[in-house]
Amino acid sequence: MASRPARSTAFALLGALAVLGACSKGSIYTQAEPRPEPRANRAPSVAGATLGVPPGRLPPPGLCRVWFPGRPPGQQPKPGPCADVEVGAPAGSWVLYRPSQDKKVVHVRYVHERRAGVVVWIRVFDVKSGAFLRDVTG
Repeated sequence: MASRPARSTAFALLGALAVLGACSKGSIYTQAEPRPEPRANRAPSVAGATLGVPPGRLPPPGLCRVWFPGRPPGQQPKPGPCADVEVGAPAGSWVLYRPSQDKKVVHVRYVHERRAGVVVWIRVFDVKSGAFLRDVTG
């Protein structure tokens, strides 16, 4: 037969479990609301879009440059070969590309905001005015 202190401990434990069980029956569980699509997977706004990169800071034709939106032009990385620049592009950055066959445009490759090196959108801008020209699809 169990001793008196062991019985009182067992009753106290059972009582605590009963109270916890009663509390849990009145709990309300709600389902989480659907999260909006991540910003990086949506196209940037086109309305009045301009590049915002000084023409003198664009890469030379045939090269690429990582660009960090919001960072001063003098603190941006130097241009380099596109194969190296795009693979190492940090999350949330842009890769600026000047095609050697069309020096009047710059292609902007938007890198996923959380996944480095993953391009999620490509836009083409005019070099002189910085005006948005078109999206590149496919």
